[in-house]
Amino acid sequence: MARKKIALIGGGQIGGIMALLTAQKQLGDVIMLDIPDKEGYVKGKMLDIAESQSAGGYDAKIEGTSNYADIAGADVVIVTAGLPRKPGMSRDDLLDINVKIISEVARNVKKYCPGAFCIIVTNPLDSMVHAFRKVTGFSKNMVCGMAGVLDTSRFCSFVAMELNVSVNDVSALVLGGHGPTMVPLPRLASVSGIPISELLSAEKIDAIVKRTAEAGTEIVKLLGNGSAFFAPATSAIYMAESYLLNKKRVLTAAAYLEGEYDINGYYLGVPVVIGADGVEKIIEVKLTADETDKLNNSLNAVKKAVAEVDGLI
Repeated sequence: MARKKIALIGGGQIGGIMALLTAQKQLGDVIMLDIPDKEGYVKGKMLDIAESQSAGGYDAKIEGTSNYADIAGADVVIVTAGLPRKPGMSRDDLLDINVKIISEVARNVKKYCPGAFCIIVTNPLDSMVHAFRKVTGFSKNMVCGMAGVLDTSRFCSFVAMELNVSVNDVSALVLGGHGPTMVPLPRLASVSGIPISELLSAEKIDAIVKRTAEAGTEIVKLLGNGSAFFAPATSAIYMAESYLLNKKRVLTAAAYLEGEYDINGYYLGVPVVIGADGVEKIIEVKLTADETDKLNNSLNAVKKAVAEVDGLI
């Protein structure tokens, strides 16, 4: 049986780690694409990964390119192409530049990979997913954004750090847009079924919620040049794996809403089932009045960015 093909658009830090993870998990052949000026760089990066296979014990065809024709027939396309954040920049500061980049990517993915499951990582995330789908015209179940998986992973990690327990025993949920208006739901967070409210003070929980919303900015400040790459890469591959292996994992993703949560026509982070048909189901969680207000506040931020995107496409 032929191996699946995974196309990674963008050859930066996230792209490199995704390529390595894809190969290590043996999800399929991997091709990384970047602009012609960076063709040598991505070819070198992918050759380096290819040369690790003997020692790593995995097999895949691993290539770099600047020619969109080379990604033809990809089963999964993950887009990280765009300008990364730098200290002092918000995700929305990237909008003008990255909407031009994402539109060009979308036109080529539409041409060469019309049947692909597309995961968008480029910031500002929710509006970039909107732009990508608007340009491609792909069905809503085949285009989603990687945000909630990352935000939820960060929340779980911070809880585990605070309690000094295995992160594998922590379960949580973060809704909304990818940014400072995201909506962590500590009410639903638990450690092996034990609500975190029984393990942590209200003050500690509030601090974790705040740190989760500011997690990306914290890393940008610490790095001094660039933004997070290990956790975003791992989160995107987590989503791709559920699609490729039809795992039907319940993951939080930026999904297109048509009435769910009383929201119409926008991408927003909500729990979904990802399987062989892409985003197969959107799960509606009963929210409190306060949580609903926070989700609507997050939606308003997304609406503002989407309006700007629509004016640029």
